[in-house]
Formats: sequence, structure tokens, C-alpha cells
Amino acid sequence: MTGTPTYGNPPGGRRWTGAVPLCAGAAVGVGAVGAVLALADLASPLRAPFTLFFLLLAPATAIGAALGRLDPLGRAVVAGAGALAADLLVAEAMLALHLWSVRGGVVAVAILSAAALLLTALHRWPGRARRSRTP
Repeated sequence: MTGTPTYGNPPGGRRWTGAVPLCAGAAVGVGAVGAVLALADLASPLRAPFTLFFLLLAPATAIGAALGRLDPLGRAVVAGAGALAADLLVAEAMLALHLWSVRGGVVAVAILSAAALLLTALHRWPGRARRSRTP
């Protein structure tokens, strides 16, 4: 039917395009609050869930950014599993070295996630000189 109104939906069938950046920003905010609450050792009922959210969100974001060509569902599954594995490896290493602390774990996960994001960004840098294997 050619005369059917769209009721505010954009052409092409894409809806809620403004909600994705809003949700991403809210997730980053919740993760940042969780990291701050854990690092400042503040007593709050939101400390545990927000810190757990940060510990899952930071490595998942870094892994998801590195898997740019994968379809979204596969990227989410692999990033979530990789985030759990990264958190478990950090905890295991800290326990094996007798360096366990909540603050240290949050800092270690933040450093690993930031390093992974930095490496991904450097790898995708548009002006980076590419070396050729052929003479």
C-alpha cells in the first residue's frame, strides 16, 4: 500500500537508532561508577553489581572491538566468553602470586582492556604504513 503512513519510523525499516548510543553511554557510565566505587572503597549497595558490570564490560568491549568482521550475535557471544576468561585469568594469576585484592583486580582488568583496545585502534589506524612481503 503506497498511502500507508509510517508513524514516525525512518525509511528503510530501521527503528530505535538513537537508543543504541544512549544505551552504550549508560553502560559506560555504570561501568565507570563501578570502577570508581571499587577503587575508592566506598560502602554502597551499588558497589558489587556496578563493579561486576565493569569487570564484564571492559574486557568484552575490548574483545568485541577486535572482532569487527564477525556478525553481531557471534561477536557478543565470543566477547562475553572472552571477558569471563580474562577475568578468571586475572584472578587466578593474582591468587597464585599472593597479590589478591579487589582494587588490584579492577586495575589489572582495566589495564588489560585498555591495552587490548589500544592495540586494536593501532591496528586499524588509517595512516599506518603497511609493509609488503614482496620485494
